[in-house]
Amino acid sequence: MSELLELQRRVAAAIMHPLTKSETMPRRRRDGVSNESEAEAFIKPNDRLSSFERLEIYNRQYWFRLYSSFEEDFPGLEAIIGRAKFESLMRDYLTDHPSRSFSLRNLGSGLESWLSEHPSYIEPRIQLAMDMVSLEWAHIEAFDAGENPLLDPDDLASIDENSVLRMQPYLRVLELQYPVEDLLIDLRSESGSSDSSSNNASAARKTRRVRRVAALEPEQIHLAIHRHQNSVYYKRLESEDYRLLKSLLSGVPIGQAIDFAFNGSAIPEDERGQWLQQVFASWSSLGWFTR
Repeated sequence: MSELLELQRRVAAAIMHPLTKSETMPRRRRDGVSNESEAEAFIKPNDRLSSFERLEIYNRQYWFRLYSSFEEDFPGLEAIIGRAKFESLMRDYLTDHPSRSFSLRNLGSGLESWLSEHPSYIEPRIQLAMDMVSLEWAHIEAFDAGENPLLDPDDLASIDENSVLRMQPYLRVLELQYPVEDLLIDLRSESGSSDSSSNNASAARKTRRVRRVAALEPEQIHLAIHRHQNSVYYKRLESEDYRLLKSLLSGVPIGQAIDFAFNGSAIPEDERGQWLQQVFASWSSLGWFTR
């Protein structure tokens, strides 16, 4: 290993090590290494700051940037569980799942599975919180994922029951129990409102909105998350739409996807052909089918 690479790894290990609960750099790391000794090894003090204090600046800046990005990605989750719980969740999750990517976009990629193993962070509104996390992560994926060339009308007219339709990479479908898409839109609107008289008033309105949704009886909600002209949209789906779209996204041939969509459906058989035409025309107009 070159001396430069070794130095880079030592500096990274110090800067990326989690902060203490008081948001300071720990004197000794979990692996037993002294941050004070490390700082003195590769940073000179100046007339105002010691080597440790200079290194601590970078350590804190790194983690504050992670916190800021995480907060921007999951405002709905924060509103549901409250600021204090959210800060605790954020610190512990990012400690267990440190950034492994050049992009902060991926910070929340493991949050759903982590919360499934640590539900105490989102009690007592566990299902509401999980629905919100699913939506917020799907929103991130829909915004950032690629977009492929569209399927033209001639290609669409030539498909048969054995064809496999390709869908846009940004398209996501969710099965939820609470109308979190409406809640998230309201929360984002509240955060961006310019007439909020104070932070306290804004927080109170967010709390009331969360309580109203949390008081609803759980129901089966199907949702498509998609993108158009660099904006993310949410589209409610009927059960048949959801089953058909989910099957197509998984790569199932059209014939099998249609059979699955109509399994147990209340749509009369003599109306299913027209229903399919309308659905495929709608999804085609949204640009969901690709070459």
